[in-house]
Amino acid sequence: MKTTFDHGGNVFSVARSLGIKPEDIADFSASINPLGISTAVKEALISSFDRYTHYPDSDAVELSSGLAAFHGLDRNSVCVANGSTELIYLMPRFLKGRRALVIAPAFSEYARALDRAGWDVAYLELDAENGFSLSVPLLEEKLSGGFDALFLCNPGNPTGKMLPLGTIKVVYRLCRASGTFLVLDEAFMDFCEAESAKHLLLDGGGVVLRSMTKFFAIPGLRLGYAMGSPEIIPELVSLREPWSVNTPAQIAGLAAIADTDYRLRTLQTIAEERALLAAQLATLNGLTVYPSAANYLLVRLDEGPTAAELRQRLLARGLLIRDCSNFQGLDTRFFRVAVRRRRENELLVREMEKTLGDAGKLV
Repeated sequence: MKTTFDHGGNVFSVARSLGIKPEDIADFSASINPLGISTAVKEALISSFDRYTHYPDSDAVELSSGLAAFHGLDRNSVCVANGSTELIYLMPRFLKGRRALVIAPAFSEYARALDRAGWDVAYLELDAENGFSLSVPLLEEKLSGGFDALFLCNPGNPTGKMLPLGTIKVVYRLCRASGTFLVLDEAFMDFCEAESAKHLLLDGGGVVLRSMTKFFAIPGLRLGYAMGSPEIIPELVSLREPWSVNTPAQIAGLAAIADTDYRLRTLQTIAEERALLAAQLATLNGLTVYPSAANYLLVRLDEGPTAAELRQRLLARGLLIRDCSNFQGLDTRFFRVAVRRRRENELLVREMEKTLGDAGKLV
């Protein structure tokens, strides 16, 4: 089992180590909306400065109500949090039991949160050769071993693999039959909302986790939420620390979901740029690019350098990619790149072409 916990988006520490400004690095390691914070969110934050002299609404009533209406849910079906990571760390306290199964590759914080709470963690690793497809019979066999919780990210991170809603229904049925609570992380589902299982897990057998930092480009504000049964979500709410979601984050969240134009522009931009970037990367020597439903692409170096070596070479050129070798189920040849704006994506392709050279060799 891999035990290192590194993330993309560590641009500040990388810049310090290089003695340069963070702005001088084109950060492809963090999968954040390349459109940046919407104008509506910026205006809402600026116009609400006087509210920052008061304590935040600890219950985040306006935002939780707004999110519930946005998703067509009861307000008691939404728990707002300081990023979805806060919810991941609340899960071991919220759940009953001590054994968890994680579908890998996966976000490392699942294992870290469970490990800190004394849980036993096992993995069901998806195979790159099969396009990271989930074998339902294999999952059923695995669950028969007795697990209290199943952690599944959809679309997958870092794979970008989308499991259709029909498959999630089958997974949920298996979980219910085996007494396994489903923790479904939909951190990137805003990019493909129609496949969300938010209305599926309303009978108390699971929760859906969502992040607002990726799609709405506000990672510095920390904002996420859980959706589930109105009978169990209040219990999750009761486990949060007081004032964990600050006032600017609550205001930004409300303004973000109200900005329909921004959401539509984001979907169009990501769809266009992702397709173009994937096609261009696929033309480079020695690369396999995996299909993605999110705003990032997983890539494998079929020959030549390791992902760590490629990362260092690109960093010297001012570009930062995500070495994925520390993800459970991936080896030293996998890396992930965020989908950014056209000019930046083209720069990445050009620099990778220069760096890889003939037959995938570093030059």
